[in-house]
Amino acid sequence: MTTPPGSNSATSSELRSGPAGAQRRLVLLHGWGADAHDLLELGPLLVGPDVEVVALQAPWPHPAGMGRQWYDLQQPNWPELPGARAALKLRLLDLTRELPLENTILLGFSQGAAMVLDVGTLAEGLDGRSCAALIGCSGYPHPGWDPQTPYKTKVLLTHGEQDPVVPFAASQALQEQLQGAGHGVELLGFSGGHTIDERLFPAMKRFIASQWPTQSSVQTLDAP
Repeated sequence: MTTPPGSNSATSSELRSGPAGAQRRLVLLHGWGADAHDLLELGPLLVGPDVEVVALQAPWPHPAGMGRQWYDLQQPNWPELPGARAALKLRLLDLTRELPLENTILLGFSQGAAMVLDVGTLAEGLDGRSCAALIGCSGYPHPGWDPQTPYKTKVLLTHGEQDPVVPFAASQALQEQLQGAGHGVELLGFSGGHTIDERLFPAMKRFIASQWPTQSSVQTLDAP
């Protein structure tokens, strides 16, 4: 696929499950070399049947010829990162035509986690608006990342302590930076590698269920 970022084609740039017109949404960002199918089945394991799950497809082909990437990790200093950040912002804001960001939780894995935490915590990342919560699995901080979102979004991190791809220390660094910026953040480590461990599903479900806003709080946030 060569669909550009921000495309509205549900068949090419995203996959969906759950009820249309839902009042809550979980948005999933896959890792480097995977695609939107990779996490789609995870959504229903973490949220109830009344929540829509949207798995976004990274815009560019992986250099190995299979899967997708949010930006090219093989280029020194990741020069495509600013464009990737801007493109994801537009896609997330485009989704707000259907449902407010305050009713949306973002979950990313690996490179997808880095993108979720980057765009979801920068003050200008989503035009000063905030998601209900962020989840980063096996992620890492981007160079120069400085979380400053004014709403102090709560964040859950998960990471394998024996991860051979992205070291566990990367999520420890994320936790430290997020705490320093005033975010409520929890890091769940597990004995394992570069994956989302199913043993953490109950804790992830509890976190998600606790972060949905009440209808009254959403109306307050949306008020002019």
